[in-house]
Amino acid sequence: MPPEPWTKGRDVFDGVADIYDARRPGFPWVVFEEIAAITGLGRGSPVVEIGAGTGLATIRLAELGTTLVAVEPGPALGELLSRRLAVFPDVTIVRSRFEDWEPPKSGFDAVVAASSWHWLDPTTRWTKAHDVLNPSGWLVLLGHIVVADPDEPEVYAETADLHEAHASGHPSWGHPPTAQEVIAAAEAVSSSIADVERVIGRAPGPSETDLFQSPILRWYRQVQHFDAHGYVEHLRTTSVYGSLAAEVREPLLSAVEQRIRDRMDNNATRRYLISARLAQRRR
Repeated sequence: MPPEPWTKGRDVFDGVADIYDARRPGFPWVVFEEIAAITGLGRGSPVVEIGAGTGLATIRLAELGTTLVAVEPGPALGELLSRRLAVFPDVTIVRSRFEDWEPPKSGFDAVVAASSWHWLDPTTRWTKAHDVLNPSGWLVLLGHIVVADPDEPEVYAETADLHEAHASGHPSWGHPPTAQEVIAAAEAVSSSIADVERVIGRAPGPSETDLFQSPILRWYRQVQHFDAHGYVEHLRTTSVYGSLAAEVREPLLSAVEQRIRDRMDNNATRRYLISARLAQRRR
């Protein structure tokens, strides 16, 4: 099966903005405390965030006191973002794709992308991020990676037969890795942020490795607990399920919800490894 285009699923999120805001995991404060300690970001630091969504990471950047430009193309996502960030006077929301955005001539101390880097045009993302940064600025990439605990029942393991029955051979089906496997894979290529993105960030394409220094990698654990309905709502906010045809998606999700009720006592756990990849711009 040929690889799917990098744009597939990119426009799902705006159609489920309210559920996205309610069901997607945010970022613990400690993640941004450490980012600030590494990069020097703080009050007044100019920052641009790419694909801010409903502001799950944006709120943390605002709480650091940064002077923030949040770039978000989705109208519904942008409306929720505006409401969440209304109390922060130093946040400007721009309704645009990053590729189409015209940055100011003054540079930024950081470009931040939380679960959005892989949705950018692979032919231009590295160069544009580099060009909008100040000479010593930082590229900060964040994401939640679903991981499995070998000692705990995992939803995909309990529903793999349903996934195959409703959408056989889908390239995204598969058992989650363990946290240790993700970290080992990233550390093995950690001399290049582009290589790390190819391994764990779903971001193939030109590397542009001469634009950024070797990355600093940080890892954090997070967990969400759902009942069956909440878990299925969460799946609706992901590009994998959101981009399925409705006649495939709806029976599959109904079957998954029933399986969680029947076999997992109506309890579903979603474990994440939060990855933070920070690379300083080469002068």
